[in-house]
Amino acid sequence: MTITSSVRTGSSVTETRRITVPDPKAAPRPRPRVTVGGVVRIVGLGLWLLVTLFPLYWITLTAFKSPGTINRFPIEYWPSEPSLDNFTSLFEKSSFGTFLANSAIVAVSAGAVATLIALLSAYVLARFEFRGKGAVLIAFLLTQMIPAFIALGPLYSMMTDLGLVDTKPGLILVYIAICIPFSTVMLRGFFENVPDALEEAAMIDGCSRLGALFRVLVPVMTPGIIAAFIFNFVNCWNELFLSVVLMNTDANRTVPSALNGFISTFNIDWGSMSAAAVLTILPTMVMFALASRWIVQGLTAGAVKE
Repeated sequence: MTITSSVRTGSSVTETRRITVPDPKAAPRPRPRVTVGGVVRIVGLGLWLLVTLFPLYWITLTAFKSPGTINRFPIEYWPSEPSLDNFTSLFEKSSFGTFLANSAIVAVSAGAVATLIALLSAYVLARFEFRGKGAVLIAFLLTQMIPAFIALGPLYSMMTDLGLVDTKPGLILVYIAICIPFSTVMLRGFFENVPDALEEAAMIDGCSRLGALFRVLVPVMTPGIIAAFIFNFVNCWNELFLSVVLMNTDANRTVPSALNGFISTFNIDWGSMSAAAVLTILPTMVMFALASRWIVQGLTAGAVKE
């Protein structure tokens, strides 16, 4: 690469010089070193990826097999007769469309409300000092270690007294309470990484504290908010135990409890269950694929202090 430069040597004399600069793209790249540790790491990761993806592949394979070939021996690792019969029979034999709609309503409502409440509580924990703040954070973390079935008895009794058993609003309230602690802890780390000067400048210009939060901080925190909402949505979408206990009728049942219904005492409808599992996995896969960039930003924000 040649660069031409002009140097003024006098009042009226200009000297032109040519400077040759090596092109970094033309420079030879060092060959990567192959080490035993690198080979072992790559092979291990490849095996782990295979073990992780094989169940998903097998469920999809079973969903597209014709009902008569699912239990055929020898095992087919690729459908010889691809068919959509399992998907059509899924909607004909059950109210799976209703189950999908119920899951979408419950997961979106609970995820959005829990994210909003967690946003406000995380802001308070990040920006204010008050008595018992450490205890609140510890309580939020401890709730993530307690299995849900431990509180099932009191929870079911309370929901029965309130008349919220077998209702979508009741399940939404339970999911909101479950999602708030994790979302609060995650969003608090994001708030701590945002300079106080942003909201102080907004308040000097006339914004209230809430106005500074929603007009200034929320746009900056979009990746963290999206990440919190997606995790809340996925947790509510996949939750099985509480939905089975609190929902009794097909009109209010969600997808996980519907999948559990394909298992009977003496038989398992593998074809319909696999088709339902594929349709259940698709929304979360699409959501993670479209918002992966914001999820990574939201999870890593607040990890480094400046």
